[in-house]
Amino acid sequence: MLCGDEEYFIDKISDYIEDHVLNEGEKEFNQSVLYGIETDVLDLVSEAKRYPMMAAYNVVIVKEAQALKNIHELERYTEHPSPSTILVLNYKHAKPDGRKNYVKQIKKQGVFFESKRLYENQLPAWIASYLSEKKVAITPKATQMLIAYLGTDLSKISNEIDKLLIGLKDGEPIDDEQIEKNTGISKDYNVFELNNALGSKDVLRANRIVNHFGKNEKEHHLAMVLPMMYRFFSQLLLYHTVSREDNNTKASVVGVNPFFLKDFQNASRNYPVKKIARIISYLRDADLQTKGVKGSGATQHDILKELVFKILH
Repeated sequence: MLCGDEEYFIDKISDYIEDHVLNEGEKEFNQSVLYGIETDVLDLVSEAKRYPMMAAYNVVIVKEAQALKNIHELERYTEHPSPSTILVLNYKHAKPDGRKNYVKQIKKQGVFFESKRLYENQLPAWIASYLSEKKVAITPKATQMLIAYLGTDLSKISNEIDKLLIGLKDGEPIDDEQIEKNTGISKDYNVFELNNALGSKDVLRANRIVNHFGKNEKEHHLAMVLPMMYRFFSQLLLYHTVSREDNNTKASVVGVNPFFLKDFQNASRNYPVKKIARIISYLRDADLQTKGVKGSGATQHDILKELVFKILH
């Protein structure tokens, strides 16, 4: 059973089994790919109990297994699973009820893997690792641009990186120029640059970015912008607590690449702890406004303009 919020790892494991357990000749009679919404548990059990023909294994893969009706009835199979069958249940965006017998039996007799979504501060290391396997480097700024634009969805990030690799020359790193040229992400107008402008109290640049966001609200929805702003000022608050430590310790506690420490050092001069506490309060108010809980129906652009004004003044 492969389950959890991060579908990237679920797909990777399931695809590997689908591609590598059986050879092409064996797959025709011994491999089934089913979909939860179209499959009855009784039919699934029947498939799983089938003996392989001229192969070591019978492979049954169920995609979107969370849509299986009466999935708990699988216990009639999981209690006595066939040793010659590899049954793969892709249970995405959720975790099955661990109190059910079929789940307990899978944990006891099979493999139960929970795929958890990575935290944002884990993404730079994951991106670097993903690219190191392909022998490609990436600049810290390019990494932050990908995260700011794509969030924590590893499938989206890996797809964008794979697109970037197509046009990359041997030995050439992925940088902000490459990302802007090949993905449509602006190297000058993104949340990362907005945070930089706010950190340095560059009023003109901050307002230029806000106006750009206002003209492109679909690409820069506040639901994506506000969490990144909140993260920046939360990290800045952490920076104040470790200002006397060495750079490696600072970077580790703040959760950034040491390359960006100079930005936090500059921002810490502009924003004392009390001001950051007020800013975090402003960010929460803006979040409530975007959800219609607070305020009088202001546009996204107006909410962001007011928020940036409060932060800078």
